[in-house]
Amino acid sequence: MSKTFRSLANPNYRLWFGGAVISNIGTWLQRTAQDWLVIAELSDKNASAVGLVVFLQFAPQILLLPITGWTADRMDRRKLLFITQCLMAGLALILGLLVLSGHVVLWQVCACAFALGCVAAFDAPARHAFVSDIVSEKELSNAVGLNSVSFNSARLVGPAIAGLLIASVGSGWVFMINVLSFIPLLLALNRFKKRLPAVVSDNSKATPDMTKFLEGFRYIWQHREMAVILVMSFLICSLGMNFSVYLSAMTVHVFQGHADQYGFLISMMAIGSISGAMVTASRRSSPSFRFMIYVAVMFAVSCFLVAISTSFWAFAVLLILLGLSLQLFTTSTTSYMQVATEKRYRGRVMAVVLATALGSTALGAPLVGWVADALGARWAIGMGSLSGMMAALLGFWFLRRQVQTESKDKTL
Repeated sequence: MSKTFRSLANPNYRLWFGGAVISNIGTWLQRTAQDWLVIAELSDKNASAVGLVVFLQFAPQILLLPITGWTADRMDRRKLLFITQCLMAGLALILGLLVLSGHVVLWQVCACAFALGCVAAFDAPARHAFVSDIVSEKELSNAVGLNSVSFNSARLVGPAIAGLLIASVGSGWVFMINVLSFIPLLLALNRFKKRLPAVVSDNSKATPDMTKFLEGFRYIWQHREMAVILVMSFLICSLGMNFSVYLSAMTVHVFQGHADQYGFLISMMAIGSISGAMVTASRRSSPSFRFMIYVAVMFAVSCFLVAISTSFWAFAVLLILLGLSLQLFTTSTTSYMQVATEKRYRGRVMAVVLATALGSTALGAPLVGWVADALGARWAIGMGSLSGMMAALLGFWFLRRQVQTESKDKTL
């Protein structure tokens, strides 16, 4: 087996990977259908409405951060994931029934999005940390990269299928198909019950105080390079990750397109994302800090090129570059943070990392939606270029400061 897929030699990871691929496809089916339902059917082609739904779906990543990281470290992650997956399937079922009934309104979609965000806030850090329970430390960086390959392969396939399904059978059935996509992962988690060692009880479970909640923040603050990477992630994700807002706005306002074209644009971006995840998975070591600075520059340039592209096909092709740079940065950040963190703190640190990425996406979504409505979708994309350049400048500043500090230490 090639070094890119070496983690799949682990039977436990193979079982997890197979269930996750199908579940991720269902996730992207629902995300695409939800965005299109909001902008095309429940609002007057309003990008701000999409931004509101995105905000509600990702805001719980910040609101529940003190609890989610602690839970991921103290609970049996397999049981926690089984519960969260069941709840997310139930919410997809509720939304599907609402749409199929023909009486769905925007506030109901917002409520389901917020509830889904609350569940996902517990699911995400547990899901990322769970990988370290089923692979060795040597396999961890590769497994993280392959997780991104799984997620972004689903982002390539899911939106394209969703666009065709929305046009043929409607959004409601897309949500119902997502309900079925949870079954393989739930079966895999059930099989893990006999495969994984029993969880050792921890007396600290009995004292979930605020000190423990904040240990993830404290750990990152004590490692200043990790803190800088976290700020860079906030800058890039707050504006650049809101592609559902600016791509839906570009589709309906600039290109006068439909659901199939919206799904196609997300899939084109996913091609680049898969490439970025494959690059990360093929690396034998964790990405360096300098590498992430260069990727931030690449992201800024790609955002600018996408924003000024004039034709639909030029726009679509350049989205590959944007997806590549964005995925290289986010996957490298996740890999770096996991490898650099002591295992006993990993759940709490990953909760902070994920909350920063998804929480900043939530905070940026209303702003991106407002800019798209007020100034145009191209300006909303251009804001991502500005945030990427700010992140790169911060990284260069910190790197230069490190070099100067090391030089002073040598002269002493």
